[in-house]
Amino acid sequence: MSNPSQAEYQALRDTIRERGTARVCAVLGGLVAWGLLAAALVIGEAGGAAMLVPLAVLAGTFEINFFIHTGVERVGRYLQVFYEEAAGATGWETIAMSYGAKFPSGLDPLFSLIFAGAALLNLLLSLNARSPEWIVLSLLFHLAFGYRIVFARKLAGAQRALDLDRFRSLLSK
Repeated sequence: MSNPSQAEYQALRDTIRERGTARVCAVLGGLVAWGLLAAALVIGEAGGAAMLVPLAVLAGTFEINFFIHTGVERVGRYLQVFYEEAAGATGWETIAMSYGAKFPSGLDPLFSLIFAGAALLNLLLSLNARSPEWIVLSLLFHLAFGYRIVFARKLAGAQRALDLDRFRSLLSK
């Protein structure tokens, strides 16, 4: 590898490491913020639209997590195609992808079950609203978030193969 190529490779590997750490910190911080906000609203006996605020924090945290995860995966596929495959080498990205396909671990990088559980708890907490309209509105917002979790998980599951194909097509041009 030439010096610029080596510098790019190292910078991208650093990006993966740093964003991976940032993602876990963002999820933890967002879940703590959601929990504290939801608890404060329950203790303060807030109802109705107020309980949608913790849901917004939860959804925002999920989106940040999904965004960072998608970017990290894309950088990994770039390295796999433009550095490993282009050099005829098998490196970390290729091995990690093969390992995950051959030995599924059940790990969920999107923390889907945690977010779904938090959303369910948030929904239950919002049921103390005094009007049926707020309960229906809350249910709709919570269902929309649940759909987003399922859809994002589906997208994340297909992303590696899709990005790999796209980068390979770019390399062949």
